[in-house]
Amino acid sequence: MSDRGGVLALLRRATRHRGAAWGLAILSLLSVAALAAPAIAPRDPLSQSLDEGLSPPSPAHWLGQDKLGRDVLSRLLHGARLSLAVGFLTVAISLSIGVAAGSFAGFLGGTADRVFVHACDVLMAFPGILLAIGIAAVRGPSFGNVLFALSILGWVGYARVVRAQVLKLKTMDYAEATRGVGGRPARLLLAHVLPNALSPILVEATFGIGRAIVAEAGLSFLGLGVAPPAPSWGSMIGEGRHFLFVAPHLVTAPGAAILLTVMSFNFVGDGLRDAMDVKEGVP
Repeated sequence: MSDRGGVLALLRRATRHRGAAWGLAILSLLSVAALAAPAIAPRDPLSQSLDEGLSPPSPAHWLGQDKLGRDVLSRLLHGARLSLAVGFLTVAISLSIGVAAGSFAGFLGGTADRVFVHACDVLMAFPGILLAIGIAAVRGPSFGNVLFALSILGWVGYARVVRAQVLKLKTMDYAEATRGVGGRPARLLLAHVLPNALSPILVEATFGIGRAIVAEAGLSFLGLGVAPPAPSWGSMIGEGRHFLFVAPHLVTAPGAAILLTVMSFNFVGDGLRDAMDVKEGVP
């Protein structure tokens, strides 16, 4: 693999981008806080204190308490575990399907490629979030159903990126040389073509994590995400919107967490894209 196509080299170049460096630092802190949430959260996120409901931020509760008297900071930290898990797992599932489908279509070409392109066009015509809402409504709120709903169409974009890269890379000189010495097609794809396609896939996946976090928050806001009382940033906003003028901290805290997290992923994605020196509008 060339240095330009190498993922590690790409990451090193991306960290020279100031926004990407800040985004990576914020995501690192958020990931550590999410993993250590059971140890660092000041209180049990499910513990209720009804007589203190809707209390504003105080030294005892830095981000205040919700309508049931639960500590908002503790729920925010535990909600980060859910949001990051949904973001990474949704992208992992979608990426696995997309890489397999896009590689198969791009490498074989011909009829397989035409069928793939038409299938993607049909699937892209469906509004993804509306389909996710419908699936989640039918199957009910749960972590597994959220992943299923967000992955059902999420793979299409990755598949199109992979297909475009495979179509380009399979005609390169090293690919022709591998064929010339009798290299098997599977070895050519797995050992030479896909490794050199990792960089643009990584960029697309970075943006995809942010999109998945927003989509999960939207489903949870509508009551179609993870079943309560599990803390979720989207459900926290959904519950707090009824008390927006009485206890604005119930909305601003999880809203700021979603904004900061998604912006950080987007900054990292921008840095990776700039490091690749590619243009907007990845196919």
